[in-house]
Amino acid sequence: MPIEPTAAWQKSSYSSEASSCVYIAPGPQNTIHLRESDTPEEILTTARPQLAHLIAAIKANGPGITP
Repeated sequence: MPIEPTAAWQKSSYSSEASSCVYIAPGPQNTIHLRESDTPEEILTTARPQLAHLIAAIKANGPGITP
C-alpha cells in the first residue's frame, strides 16, 4: 500500500536537532508509519498496539532488548 505523499509527518520530541531524527505519521485503519531522517524513503508501517508494546518494552528494558 503506497504512503500518501501528503502524510502528516511529525518529528519525535526525543529526536535532537541533528541527523537521525525519527518521524511518525498516521496511516489508514489504525496504522502508524515510521521513518528516519537519513533514509526517508524507507518507511515502516505497523499497527498502533504493536508500536505501543515496542515502546513499553524499550522503556522497561532499554534499547538493547532481544526477542
